[in-house]
Amino acid sequence: MNSDEMFKLRNELEECSMEGILRPIYQERASHKNTMGIIMVEKGKHSFPVTDTFNTVLLVVVKDAEKELFVKHYQYENQKATLYTVDQKKLREWLLLGSNRKVVDWILNGKILFDRNEYMTNLRRELQEFPSSERQVKMGVEFGKLIRRYQEGKAFFEIKQSMDAYNYVIHALHHLARLAVIEKGFHPEVTVWNQVRKIEPQIYKLYVELLESEESLEKRLELLFLASEFLINSRVKIGGKHLLQVLSTKEDAWTFGEMLDHPDLQVYSVDLEMLVEFLVEKQLIKIEAIETKGKGIYHRKYRLS
Repeated sequence: MNSDEMFKLRNELEECSMEGILRPIYQERASHKNTMGIIMVEKGKHSFPVTDTFNTVLLVVVKDAEKELFVKHYQYENQKATLYTVDQKKLREWLLLGSNRKVVDWILNGKILFDRNEYMTNLRRELQEFPSSERQVKMGVEFGKLIRRYQEGKAFFEIKQSMDAYNYVIHALHHLARLAVIEKGFHPEVTVWNQVRKIEPQIYKLYVELLESEESLEKRLELLFLASEFLINSRVKIGGKHLLQVLSTKEDAWTFGEMLDHPDLQVYSVDLEMLVEFLVEKQLIKIEAIETKGKGIYHRKYRLS
């Protein structure tokens, strides 16, 4: 086969690939001035959690859009593809809150098909470097979720609702695992327990014992609460660092409403209240009681200890 024939064959194979089939779709998006970058992820041998049930994922990032997220599905013969069009703000929310863990894998490992002003290249580099300021926010968010799940699980355990306690403890362990991974400077992957087994075997062992131990469920939960409490307490300053830094930005004490309204603390959402109370309990935040007109009733304000 001469070089011309090989070139023709390669082109034919490329056109038959999913990338070739989807080319008109992503090229049309690339022509829009609003499009910042396009990434393609193809299903590999072990990538079902990353691409769900699809053979190919196309991620199109746009500068702004009427809908922050728009999803379309395609099929060709026996193959399926999904197209995510997401605006920059929503993408940043996913990356910060970990609310769409697959997208980290897409950006780090996907094939960049279009890159306006190196937007996708810079975003990939940023994820790889994982700046400490971003790590602190993500650790704070995970720690807040961990405290809520742990406290709720413990409350169910104390009223002997073991199945509900088990459900919350499983979620608490997942947040503890993700916190440990972030602490080491990595982004939690979809297969986070594979990461934790190498990074923090102590947490991995707790998870395995909860699932596989032959002890009664009540005994497993009792032992796990004791072990988890130690692991949580050892991470209080790391997990609370971002919140405490924000509180340090003003000399006056904060009302809880002021915390809720602060743009840097809105990432904590419903977990903020419980996280604040936990840090009060650990004496990292102190309470100031301010008199009201009602006899014996005080406003509660918060400041750093």
